[in-house]
Amino acid sequence: MTVREILKMGDPRLLRVAQPVAAFDTDEIHRLVADMFDTMRAASGAGLAAPQIGVDLQLVIFGTDAPNPRYPDAPLVPRTVLLNPRITPIGDEEEEGWEGCLSVPGLRGLVPRWKAIRYTGFDPYGDPIDRTVDGFHARVVQHECDHLVGKLYPMRMRDFTKFGFTEVLFPGMDAGADD
Repeated sequence: MTVREILKMGDPRLLRVAQPVAAFDTDEIHRLVADMFDTMRAASGAGLAAPQIGVDLQLVIFGTDAPNPRYPDAPLVPRTVLLNPRITPIGDEEEEGWEGCLSVPGLRGLVPRWKAIRYTGFDPYGDPIDRTVDGFHARVVQHECDHLVGKLYPMRMRDFTKFGFTEVLFPGMDAGADD
């Protein structure tokens, strides 16, 4: 399909609250999902939200079938298309983890997230999705769903001494892979 431009932090479209998907299993939704996977793959992303490519819909994708070069030590997350998601924390426990974002290229930050969550929503055909996950999988879902309410990961950070350029924070990592 098509690799789309990824909006960067500072673009006001990233701060909007996305609209729910009203119609499932449409050619438009299937084309959008294909474009999003092409865009995510081209950028070596762990996930992508429709608002990141300027589409004002509650649609996120995440996961791959192979290790991600931006998160080489992270466990695999199943390839998922999630529309109109809802997240429910399981318990009160949070954990901090380093995050990057395709809309915040070249930077990483230590971000607190719920350790375990339940997420629900629909696949592109309108079939329900209901999963309980933890760890990296939970982090990725929370990160992508934040885009649907106009939040970027730096807005979640509590300690800006743990925010900086990938090449400085992680000298062994290919900084070009984080753009």
